Amino acid sequence: MRCANLKLKQKRNLRAKRGSGDQRQLARPGGSCWPGPWPARAMLLCELCGQALRTEPEMRRHLLRAHLERESRCPLCSFSAPGFDELRAHVDSAHPEPGPAPAGGPPQCPFCGETGASRRQVEAHVRSRHGHLLDPPVPGNGQQLYECPMCDLVCVNCQILQEHVDLHLEEHRFSEVDINVGGSLSDLELAQQLQNEEDRQQGLEEARREREEFQKLQRQYGLDSSGGYKQQSLKNMEREVARGRMQPSEYHKRKADMMESLAFGVDDGKTKTSGVIEALCRYYQNEIKDVRRVWLSTGVDHFHSSLGDKGWGCGYRNFQMLLSSLLSNGMYNDCLRDITLIPCIPKIQSMIEDAWKEGFDPQGASHFSNRLHGTKSWIGACEIYSLLTSLRLKCQIIDFHKPTGPLGTHPRLFEWVLSYYSSNREGGTKVVCTRKPPIYMQHQGHSRTIVGIEERKNRTLCLLIFDPGCPSQEMQKLLKQSNDDTSLKLLRKFVGSLKDKQYQIVAVDGELSPEEKVVRCQASQMFTAERIP
Repeated sequence: MRCANLKLKQKRNLRAKRGSGDQRQLARPGGSCWPGPWPARAMLLCELCGQALRTEPEMRRHLLRAHLERESRCPLCSFSAPGFDELRAHVDSAHPEPGPAPAGGPPQCPFCGETGASRRQVEAHVRSRHGHLLDPPVPGNGQQLYECPMCDLVCVNCQILQEHVDLHLEEHRFSEVDINVGGSLSDLELAQQLQNEEDRQQGLEEARREREEFQKLQRQYGLDSSGGYKQQSLKNMEREVARGRMQPSEYHKRKADMMESLAFGVDDGKTKTSGVIEALCRYYQNEIKDVRRVWLSTGVDHFHSSLGDKGWGCGYRNFQMLLSSLLSNGMYNDCLRDITLIPCIPKIQSMIEDAWKEGFDPQGASHFSNRLHGTKSWIGACEIYSLLTSLRLKCQIIDFHKPTGPLGTHPRLFEWVLSYYSSNREGGTKVVCTRKPPIYMQHQGHSRTIVGIEERKNRTLCLLIFDPGCPSQEMQKLLKQSNDDTSLKLLRKFVGSLKDKQYQIVAVDGELSPEEKVVRCQASQMFTAERIP
């Protein structure tokens, strides 16, 4: 920042005119004008007033008369000098030619150019070093005062006030540079904050999705603490009444029957269909068009899902089917002497929990938090194995962990079932009613019960399957004397019908001694299954 008063501007203008060559009216010391072009000889220019003179003697006379004979005062401030040389030195030092201020530089002293860290520091410097140039006002002398519009400083010279205000403005520009630099840092910090916020939001979104998926799995496997068989039964019956599909009197009767069934721990039998295996045996003996040979398990009752377990109870219903066959087979009377009736689903849940307490399958128990009763938890092959083994039933798990045929089929599964039922091939009977129990079959999301297998005349195999999802009204059609091939579509599953990625089966084949039971319990600490292939 430099001085920019009127006299200094006049000095610069005269210097510019000196090299232009234009015709101008040059002021004489006496006040008259000298028209005409510039003389050919170089002119001398008075540094104090801008007067152009021809020779050095004329310049000395001009200085003596116009300046030195009077008080030698600085034309830019109130400074007085004893001589011309001192005055010129003052002008050169205190009022140098203005130049471009460095952009973004710190505030400077308007008299000596010294820089300061802040406006207040420069003001303190001006007052201490150049206070005699400020002409402090004397109250009551009628002198005009000039107040700074930006602070409380009062000046008697408008040019000094202008310099002072420019100092304010220069400091403001310097502060803006600081702010811009700080703003750049703030932008970096803001960008980091935005990135952190985005990462946080993304983490929250992932956590929300994981929580929803977990809750979905909990609902799917009955681990959401929404109640079990009893609560679902009551809720669905109330919904049926609200829709007009059930009379209030029927609701109260079915509720009383359910509470009695749960109290005794036995199934009420309302979803059971008996005699299907016997009906199949009669059918194959009379009508056996495309079947070369058929093997059937011992008698099995079909159980389908009810209002209390719809959507999650297939594993329990398949266990009821398997147990109904075992109870009708005298080979297993010793193991099942404490069980005379088919247990209800809550009772089966308690039985599995008892097996866990004995030490079977601790990993599976941990998965269910050692609790099944009162939940809608799905069960699979491992839980069926643990329960059967705890009852001293000799069984095995076979894991068909990947397809063994074209188009994702499992022909090895069909071959294994055929081998299971046809282990004794003596005789040429086309219909073989074996004493083999049915086979529990598990795949992703569902389980069913294999009750037999057909060997077709074209040498293909077809499984006969009880599905707990099939209503008893459909199963009872198989009991009619006039049933035909169409009715068997409910049961028949060819190789191309089973295309899930993985199947697990549980097959019972004998009893266990108490010692063998202990060995199998210890082996279940690290559960393994026979894998095919």
